[in-house]
Amino acid sequence: MIETFANIPAIPFKAPRAPWHAEPDVHIHQTDEQVVRAHADYADAKAGDGEAAVRLVDATINTEVVAAIRRHGLPGQPALLPVVAEESDGVNAIPLALAQRLSMELGWEVETGIIQSNVAARTRKDGYYRLAIQPLFDGIVDVHQPFLLVDDFVGQGATLANLRGHVIGLGGQVTGFTSLAGKAVSGRLALRPDTLVELREIHDQGLEHWWRQVFGFGFEQLTESEARYLIPRTDAERVRAEITARIREQSDQLG
Repeated sequence: MIETFANIPAIPFKAPRAPWHAEPDVHIHQTDEQVVRAHADYADAKAGDGEAAVRLVDATINTEVVAAIRRHGLPGQPALLPVVAEESDGVNAIPLALAQRLSMELGWEVETGIIQSNVAARTRKDGYYRLAIQPLFDGIVDVHQPFLLVDDFVGQGATLANLRGHVIGLGGQVTGFTSLAGKAVSGRLALRPDTLVELREIHDQGLEHWWRQVFGFGFEQLTESEARYLIPRTDAERVRAEITARIREQSDQLG
C-alpha cells in the first residue's frame, strides 16, 4: 500500500527529466576540483567576469580530454550548449568560456538559446540541498542538430540531467557532456539498472511515490550520483524531512 503524505513541499515548476539510454560519461577536464577552484580567476569567473573565465579555462582545460571528445565519434556535428546560469554572485561565465574554447578547438558552433531560469545557488551546498533544489531551464534551440552539453562543474549531475531533459523535451538530441571540473565518480550520469534495483530495495514505494509528487519524476530518472547519495540514507522519513527543509531554506532565501 502506497502512503498518502500531507504537507508535500510545493515546487512551482518541476524540472523535466528524460529516460536514460546509453549516454556516454561526462568528459571531465580536471578531476581534482581544487585545480579549478584554487585558481586566482575562479571567483571572478564564477561571478560573471568573462575575461577571468577565459583565463581560467585556458589554464585548466585538458588537451587530452579535448582529444577524447574529438575521437568520441558523436553522430553528426554537435553544437556546444553551455549552462548559462545565475549564481548567488552573478551569472557564471565559466561554461560559456569553456564552450567557446572548445568551439575553437573542434570547429563546432556554440548555441546559447537556452538559459537556466531559476537561481539554484547550489555551489558548495550539501547533497540534500543539491537533490532538493533542481535547476530549471527555458528557451529554444535548433533541434535538427545534436548537442554536447557544457558545464563548469559536475557533482550529482542534476544540472546536466535537467538541461538534457529540456533539450529532449523540445525534440532535440543530446549526444554527450563535458565539464571543466568534477570528481571522476561524478562522470557517470546515466543511472545503472543495478543501482536502481538497490535503491528500490532499500526504499520502498512510499519514498518514490513522495518523490514523484514533489519533483515530477521517479527514481528511474535520477542520476547515478543522486541515487548513490540516497542508498546509504536508509531512513525515508529523514530523507523527506531533509529535502523539505532544504526546499524551505531556499524559498526563505529568495523570499
